[in-house]
Amino acid sequence: MRAAVYHRYGPPSVVRVEQVPTPLPGPHQVRVRVRATTVSSGDVRARSLKMPAGFGPFARPVFGFFGPRKRILGTELAGVVDAVGSGVTRFREGDRVFAFPGFELGAHAEWRVLPEGGRVLPVPTGMSFEQAAALSFGGCTALHYLRDRAGLKAGERVLIIGALGAVGSAATQLARSFGARVTAVTSGGNREAALGLGAERVIDYTQQSFVEPGVEYDVIFDAVGATSFSACKVALSSSGRLLLSAADLYQWLGAGWATRGSQRRVLAGPSPERLEHLRTLRELAEAGQYRPLVDRVYPLESIAEAHAYVDGGHKRGSVVITV
Repeated sequence: MRAAVYHRYGPPSVVRVEQVPTPLPGPHQVRVRVRATTVSSGDVRARSLKMPAGFGPFARPVFGFFGPRKRILGTELAGVVDAVGSGVTRFREGDRVFAFPGFELGAHAEWRVLPEGGRVLPVPTGMSFEQAAALSFGGCTALHYLRDRAGLKAGERVLIIGALGAVGSAATQLARSFGARVTAVTSGGNREAALGLGAERVIDYTQQSFVEPGVEYDVIFDAVGATSFSACKVALSSSGRLLLSAADLYQWLGAGWATRGSQRRVLAGPSPERLEHLRTLRELAEAGQYRPLVDRVYPLESIAEAHAYVDGGHKRGSVVITV
């Protein structure tokens, strides 16, 4: 089968399409013929080893000291089940599914084998493979931070920094679906897109600061690593929560110390990869409350070009690869 493979860390050009063995499903496994996948910020970090400050020394132990331990990237996918192993009861050949291999990677290929009981579900009704492939990475992170960690409630005021990225665009929609009042921080050219995702207000960060005199938020969600507690604490309510999904190591370790003596909280750290999160995202998609934002679509043969575009740091939503 064809797969996008990298043998060393470096720029987008290290990724190229090669022939690799086609996997076969074992007991209680399904094989998915991949129709679409994405190039996420996680893929870019694994490829380049460019990490948030403080995490650099941990990169090679995690991904491979002398070269990539897992040479096929890709954290999410959508496609069609084309083979099942013995004992499989949840799926059958021909089922349209989306899946979130997450840190296990391997989605940038023509086929991906997954455990039947793993993070794989039917594609939401009426959704294309391109959109379904982009459901998981940003959506799971946004759901974990907003619902599970911040305990977001209806009527609360939410500021989302980086509201048009994969995580930010999901957070904008999910916060709105939970009944929150959303202010989006993005560039001026993204104003209409942010409003379309459910934001009530849009702040153009190229023209003004999101810290405004007399304006407070119950939750500030920094999806791009653009702020810190000291920089935005005046914009947090007395019991406000600052969510740092792209925190560096020092912000993560100092989260509790930063808010000592107050009811404010700083929440940082990795997002877990849970089937329950995918179920919730699928339900919201079925209800018309969550639709992944897709920026560009590239064929598998142009995956290096897709990596280069993501490297630029200005994508809106997800960059999708068709296989």
